[in-house]
Amino acid sequence: MGFLAQVSRFGNKLLSLIAGLLMILMLAYAGYSLWDNAMVTSGAFIGSDLLKYKPKEISEDGTNPTLEELKLINDDVRGWLTIDATNVDYPVVQAEQDMYYVNRDVYKNFALSGAIFLTCINQPDFSDIYNVIYGHHMDNGAMFGNIVDFREADYFNKRKHGVLYLFDKTYDIDLFAAIETDAYDKEVYRTRAEDEDNSQLIEYLKENADQYRDIGIKGDEKVIAFSTCTTASTNGRVILFGRMKICEGGADDSHEDR
Repeated sequence: MGFLAQVSRFGNKLLSLIAGLLMILMLAYAGYSLWDNAMVTSGAFIGSDLLKYKPKEISEDGTNPTLEELKLINDDVRGWLTIDATNVDYPVVQAEQDMYYVNRDVYKNFALSGAIFLTCINQPDFSDIYNVIYGHHMDNGAMFGNIVDFREADYFNKRKHGVLYLFDKTYDIDLFAAIETDAYDKEVYRTRAEDEDNSQLIEYLKENADQYRDIGIKGDEKVIAFSTCTTASTNGRVILFGRMKICEGGADDSHEDR
C-alpha cells in the first residue's frame, strides 16, 4: 500500500506540473497574440517619421521636394494619396509584381499591414485613363480600412474628395462611386491598362454600385479605383472610384469637407 500511495502522490504532482506548464504556455501565447496584434495595428498607421515626407507644396521647378526625398529611400515610390476625412493618408508605391508590397511597408520591411500600392499593369506616372490602387482592410481603420465604409450612404455623402500628389503634378480626386463585388469582376479588375475610354465602366457603376454620385463624369476622363478586401467573403472586395483632374493651383489639401 505504501508503494501505491507514493506512486499516486507522484502521479498527482506530475499532473499538477503538466497543468501548470499548459497554463503558462496558454498565458504566454495569449500575451504574444495581444502583442502581435498591437504591432500589426499600430504599424498600419502612418508615423511621424513617414509623415514628414507628405507633400505640402510644389516648388518653383515644379517638383515635390518631400516626395523626391522619399524616393531616394525607396525608388518604388510613385506618389502620396490622401482621402478627405478618412485615415487614408499614405505614400503610394509600385513593384514589378503586385504581391511584393502585400506584406512589405514603404521601407520594404516585412509588415503584415503591407503598403498602399499601384497595380503593376499601370504606368508609374498615372498616365493611364484607368488606375487601380490596392491596400489592406485593417479592422482599426488603418490602410484602406475606411474604404469599406463608403458602402454606407451617410459616410459616402459626407466624403467627396481626395488628393493624389505626384512628383511634378497634383490630382484632385472627385469620389463618385463605391461598389461591393468580388475579385473576379472583369469590369473593375482589368487585365490590361491600354483602354482608351471609361464609358463602359461608368455605365456599369451607375447600374450596380452600392453608392453613386452624378458628377458628370465622361468616358474620356481619368478614373482611379481604390480596392480593398471585405471580411465577409474570401474573395469579397470593396472599391471606391474617383475622377482624376489636374489641380491647377499645385498641391492643395484644404477641401471644404475635410
